[in-house]
This record gives sequence, structure tokens and C-alpha cells, in this order.
Amino acid sequence: MEKALQTMVDNMPAKTGKSLSEWKAILQKKAFAKHGEAVKYLKSEHGVTHGFANTIVTLSKAEDHAPEDLVANQYKGKEDLLPIYEKLIVEIKKLGDDITITPKKGSVSIIRKKQFTLIKPATKTRIDLGLKLKDKPIGDRLEGSGPFGTMCTHRVKLANVADVDAELIGWIGEAYEKSI
Repeated sequence: MEKALQTMVDNMPAKTGKSLSEWKAILQKKAFAKHGEAVKYLKSEHGVTHGFANTIVTLSKAEDHAPEDLVANQYKGKEDLLPIYEKLIVEIKKLGDDITITPKKGSVSIIRKKQFTLIKPATKTRIDLGLKLKDKPIGDRLEGSGPFGTMCTHRVKLANVADVDAELIGWIGEAYEKSI
């Protein structure tokens, strides 16, 4: 199901004229008491098909409420890792306004047109950062994907905020550029 949802998000600009982030901005300006009201608004005022309208509203609500809860749950008992996560998010947001940050139960996906980064609190003392960097050689710090399997091509282990340095930010930027 996740792949189908991502395909729908990827096709959104071509099919609806706007990206998911643009639709979210439109919905943030309105106050809808119910899900159906927001869907009806997108369909009647913007000509969006039911499937896209429902997806836009669902993802907008998920981002409004669930991310803090999902992220908070990921870092329960691992609170010392939160400053690393927060620094990563600050740096990632600098890359562009076409990024979707999608918290899940055990990780946070960073998506442009495709997922290019994955943030996962791996242990109580380490975050694993997954990157999609096809054809990038593996090194001491930039390891093989490990537990990420095919979701990412590389992994970087982060134990403190200082690990979010220029080299790492460069790799994240490279993955962002390749995710077009």
C-alpha cells in the first residue's frame, strides 16, 4: 500500500496541478471540522478527483497530528538522540520546500519525488541514517545499507550532534539531488 500511496503523491502535481505541500498549504488556510468537508472543498472548489482529495486531506491530517506522536514514541527511552534528529530535520529542510517528512512507527522517511533519506533510532545510543546514493562507493563512515536493505543504498551511524557535519550534510544533499 505504501508504494501505491507514494506513486499517488508523485503523480499529484501532474494530475492535480499542485504538489502535496502546496495542497497542504491551501488546507491550512481553511478550518474544516470534518474530513469529508475538506474532501468536498477540494473536489468542488479545485476540481480534484475524489481519490486525490481524500489522500491530500488524510496526509494533511496525519502531518498535523501524528508526526509528533510517532517521533515522540520512537525516541521514548532514547531522548538523548532527539537533538541529533532535530539537527537532521533542520538541515534537511534547508534543501528545498519540495520535501515531505513522513514519520512512521519506527522511522522517519524524507521524500522528494522518492524517498532519499531515512532516519531511524537504531539503539539507545545511535541513530542510523539511511541514504539513497546509487553508485556511491562505500567507505569507513558511509557504510553499506545494512538493516535498511533495498530501501537505502548506504547507512551512516550517528551517535551525537557533531556527527551531523558538513560531510554528512553533503551526502544528504547529494541524495536529495538524485531523488528527482
